[in-house]
Amino acid sequence: MPKTLSLAVNGERLNQALEDLAQVGKQPDNTIKRLAFSPEDLEARSRLTEWMEAAGMSVRIDAGGNIIGRYLGYENEAAALATGSHIDTVFSGGRFDGSLGVIAGLEVVRVLQENDIKLHHPLEVIAFADEERSMVGVKSMAGTAPKDPARYDTVDNEPIQTCLARAGGSWENLSAARRSREDVACFVELHVEQGGVLEAIERDIGVVEGIVGQQRHRITIEGRTNHAGTTPMNMRRDALTTASHLILAIEDIAKHFPGDPVATVGTLKVWPNSINTVPGSVELSLDIRDLSPDVIAHMIEQLRRKIETIAVASRTRIRMRPELEVEPTPASTTIQALIVESCKDMDLTYTHLPSRASHDAQEMGRFTDMGMIFVPSKEGISHSGEEYTSPEQCTQGANILLRTLLKLDRLYR
Repeated sequence: MPKTLSLAVNGERLNQALEDLAQVGKQPDNTIKRLAFSPEDLEARSRLTEWMEAAGMSVRIDAGGNIIGRYLGYENEAAALATGSHIDTVFSGGRFDGSLGVIAGLEVVRVLQENDIKLHHPLEVIAFADEERSMVGVKSMAGTAPKDPARYDTVDNEPIQTCLARAGGSWENLSAARRSREDVACFVELHVEQGGVLEAIERDIGVVEGIVGQQRHRITIEGRTNHAGTTPMNMRRDALTTASHLILAIEDIAKHFPGDPVATVGTLKVWPNSINTVPGSVELSLDIRDLSPDVIAHMIEQLRRKIETIAVASRTRIRMRPELEVEPTPASTTIQALIVESCKDMDLTYTHLPSRASHDAQEMGRFTDMGMIFVPSKEGISHSGEEYTSPEQCTQGANILLRTLLKLDRLYR
């Protein structure tokens, strides 16, 4: 048996590293607050750099603020195998989102180092900068970062130039962070599911088919403001009642459309928002996601027809304005097959599923082969102090990552 096929991660060490990282930014309520470019984030980045160097990696920070640990292989001119995720959190985050992918990548290198094993390719472990807000790190690497600094949403509205400089990056040289397929052969990200599917169907591993595309729209409904007591029901042009019909229509379209798309109305503003006034105007948000851009387009087309019908019936005017469009990123079928093969090697159950949340892998997949491995999230909870994936599940995911990378090292020769 080849030596690499008997390799396994050290689960105790993996989970201890996750625990150690979680101490940085830990709050009294057990949430983790490690906002990008904050002192806590910089402390965690410094700690990670030390761990990478101790594991035999050379470490650099590119212009996008990404920490890149590189473990040399036999053919260092070959394109690198890459893995990783992010270590910044939301305001009240958990200890697994992003961090698991980075620490698992570190653990893979630790296993290789302690067994005195080199791969054919160099192996890179990447901690991307500011995944939770601007995604400036991974977008700079993919060449998709906006060139206008005003486009970046940062903590306390600090200029992105200042934030990057604090983390060792450089706004002026941001384009230098761009990578290509010629130097990154593939990218595989281990991540907690952040949903409840794996737990519900009792599967150990999720083989991600791709990261969904997304459209966001702003919908406005104009009726007529009037007195709530003196306006008969049949004479009203109630914008809020119209909005309720529209929201139910959106839900119905998503539930009955072929495949498994999702559609969400997450915000609602009502004017004049008075207890004794018929609402004259409503603004609501719409978020639609699916792996297929055609499905999203057809759902929008169906919704526009429904809007026309509702507007006529309610004697209101309804307008829909696009605000965001993100193309889906399919996962490499080859990498999916190797993840499945790795699951079979380890007698772990698995299922294929899409990722409906954005991840660093989404942008990496714009220029190289991409794959994602999910492990279960208890009760589907994430971005919370209650976020939980068991030590055994973290270890299983890391072992699948290890085996998948070993198989990719052989495949890409």
